[in-house]
Amino acid sequence: MTDLPPTVLRLPRAVWRGGAFVETADRAVPAETPVALVYDGGTQAVMMASPADIEDFAVGFSLTEGIVGSLAEIESLEVVDQGIGLEARMWLAKNPARDLGARRRALAGPTGCGLCGVDSLAQAVKPARVVASDAVFTAAEVHEALEALSRAQSLNFATRAVHGAAFWGPADGLVAVREDVGRHNALDKLAGHLARTGRDVATGFIVLSSRVSVEMIQKSAVIGAGLVVAVSAPTALGVRMAEEAGITLAAIARGDGFEVFTHPHRIVADKASQNAGLRKV
Repeated sequence: MTDLPPTVLRLPRAVWRGGAFVETADRAVPAETPVALVYDGGTQAVMMASPADIEDFAVGFSLTEGIVGSLAEIESLEVVDQGIGLEARMWLAKNPARDLGARRRALAGPTGCGLCGVDSLAQAVKPARVVASDAVFTAAEVHEALEALSRAQSLNFATRAVHGAAFWGPADGLVAVREDVGRHNALDKLAGHLARTGRDVATGFIVLSSRVSVEMIQKSAVIGAGLVVAVSAPTALGVRMAEEAGITLAAIARGDGFEVFTHPHRIVADKASQNAGLRKV
């Protein structure tokens, strides 16, 4: 893999407070760069992303966008620095049914663009996969995962300007976290990492620092986790998609609680109460 550009830059700025400039000093800001996703010699998409974990991004994007059905379909992957941006060059196993031209994102999408290049309403609201995970988690585990994500977001700690996506499992705690200037990119990077490491995603859940829109649920459904926990609020279409996909969606998660919008059976007070039903409130 090529040496990647830095993920954080220090830039000079002047601070204005109380009606005047009070200081001039550097501030850490996140880098972003165009990343071209190239399949069999043709560019399918150009996305603005943080220049880190690009191999994970390429694999995750390929999976969550339905370009490939499994990691095995990507025969080779190389990241090349072109100076003005990065190319993730992939060669795919032959598949006569694959039509990359059906959803080509030939133009650069904005940072974290989730639906750029979609050319029909049906593609924008396509049904998500139905998740089959039957794992159950306690509220304490949800809070533990939220705290772990916050501690693990080193890039956001430095810049306060990036999103995070993590996977948490009861046996291992925080398995992986990926950060990016785009929330969709962060989730794609996480998807790629989980696929490349062969993680059993049915045993854990996804934690997001961002809001939960429909495409975040669609991507989470491809990953296969039964629970998605988010710090921010969901959109109405995101909630509807989570309901249809069988995903438990817990959002607006804080240290003192969270709100469960769909399939609440996966969150219990403790594992002993798993079969006791929901307590009336």
